[in-house]
Amino acid sequence: MVGARVAGAATAMLLARRGVRVALVDRGRYGADTLSTHALMRGGVLLLSRWGLIDQLVAAGTPPVRLTRFDYGDEEVTVAIKPVPGVDALYAPRRSLLDRVLVDAAVAAGVDVRFGVTIADLLRDDTGRVAGVHGRDRDGEPVTIRARLVVGADGIRSTVARAAGAATVHIGGSAGAVSYGYWRGLPACGYEWFYRPRHSAGIIPTNDEQACVFAGTPANLLTSADRADLRGTYHRLLAAATDGAGGRLRAAEPPTRLHTWVGQRGFIRHAHGAGWVLVGDAASYLDPLSTHGITDALRDAELLAARLTPGATAGDIDALLDEFARTRDPVVRALLRVVDRIASYSWDGAAVRRHLLELSAAMGTELDLLQTVQPPSLLEIDASHPLTGRR
Repeated sequence: MVGARVAGAATAMLLARRGVRVALVDRGRYGADTLSTHALMRGGVLLLSRWGLIDQLVAAGTPPVRLTRFDYGDEEVTVAIKPVPGVDALYAPRRSLLDRVLVDAAVAAGVDVRFGVTIADLLRDDTGRVAGVHGRDRDGEPVTIRARLVVGADGIRSTVARAAGAATVHIGGSAGAVSYGYWRGLPACGYEWFYRPRHSAGIIPTNDEQACVFAGTPANLLTSADRADLRGTYHRLLAAATDGAGGRLRAAEPPTRLHTWVGQRGFIRHAHGAGWVLVGDAASYLDPLSTHGITDALRDAELLAARLTPGATAGDIDALLDEFARTRDPVVRALLRVVDRIASYSWDGAAVRRHLLELSAAMGTELDLLQTVQPPSLLEIDASHPLTGRR
């Protein structure tokens, strides 16, 4: 397993809970922060609850979100989060918390986790099938791991995808630029989304009584002067998108540090082949305006792990990966299609309302799919499962 962020740590944990022997490597550091808008959608909360992890996020002070407010300038709409089994509220944990909780759960399940390991290429057997990875640790020492299945969870610039030759089968037409920072003393009713012509923003309550506040615009509208003055650009975009959020921004403490993403068009890769599979952003990427990336990663982990069933023969693995892709791809395509339209910013108030309703429907379909998944019981684990590496 390459990549110990949300997609990789969750997939590793689930496979290990099913009796699979898993090695998980990441070039970064345990508990390090990363670019993120934090917001979990219903599907993500459902899965963390199912896996027994949501209570840890709550205990760490992640505030519950029970309302979502949409501000279009000429209209405001507030929607209550309707409780469903496994989802009594939404949450937006800091990534330094969420990623650590998932890695700890993977370790508790028996995963061999190694940080500071950079993977350079894939190993292949005599038939050309992927049979492991090799790279180096922080000290420059070679690392070789042989595996019956390599899972690439290493992000949009995935080494596994490149080395496997994963083709990009769809690429969107839009790329948004986003800057965000953490504000103090900013009251929020829940998730708050703001939409204005060529501008967007969001207020997302997170840990430590802070709010993650982002401002977005089409990436192609950012000039070199805008990029040279990111702080000024952030506050200009935020003011244009929120009209000051009713004076709340002026009264709050602004961030001392900003995080900026200058744009990447959404894409879908062909996500599996002989001995390899991709999950999370390595497999598909949505513009961050969707605030759906974490839920994407958790969904992929659940759908993949649920299909790698105990008792499968080595020859069945590719068929199981085909089934994973057939189940996952319609949901991913529906999400990318509508997110690409939202990220184009080529909408007026009426059009963005329609797009958001379509996005809500796509996320509802995703939630329905996740509610039907029946992961294998631990009592069904077969020690001869080919993915365990045991004899």
